[in-house]
Amino acid sequence: MNIGIVGLFFFLALLGWYLSFTAARLDRLHHRVETSWANLDAALQRRVGVALEISNSGYLDPASSLLLAGAAHDAREATGDKRERFERELSDDLASIYVEADEKVRELIRGAQERASLAHALHADAVRSVHAVREKFLVKIFRLAGHAPSPQYFEGEFTHASE
Repeated sequence: MNIGIVGLFFFLALLGWYLSFTAARLDRLHHRVETSWANLDAALQRRVGVALEISNSGYLDPASSLLLAGAAHDAREATGDKRERFERELSDDLASIYVEADEKVRELIRGAQERASLAHALHADAVRSVHAVREKFLVKIFRLAGHAPSPQYFEGEFTHASE
C-alpha cells in the first residue's frame, strides 16, 4: 500500500475522532447551560419568594411592602428580556431595604442574593464555555452545533448593599 494512502486514512480517522469528540463536548456543554439555567431560574424564584416573605412579614412599612411585593410579582411573571429588567429592579429594591433592615431580614436578603449570584456566575461560565467551543473554525465549518441556538447570557445584578 502506498504510504500516502495510509497517511490520508490516518488523517481522516484522526479528523473524524476529533470532530466526534468535539461534537460530544459541545453537546455536554449545551446540557451544562440548560442545567445552569434551571439552577439560576430556581435561585431567582427563591429570591422572589424571600422578597414576598419579607413584604408580608410586617418588618417593613406598608408602602415599602407594597413596592417590594410588586417588584417580586413582576420578576416572577416576566419572561425574556423583560425578566432581566425586573430582576434588576428587584435587586435594587432589596438593596434599599437591606440598608435599614434588622439582622433577620438582612440575613434573608443576603442568603437569597448570594445564591442567585452564585447561580448567575455558574450560568455565565457555562455560556462562556459554549461560546468558546462554538467559535472554533472546525466547529463552524462542520456545523457541529447543529441547529441548537447559541445560549444567551442573563444580565443581572445580585449584590446587597454594604453594611
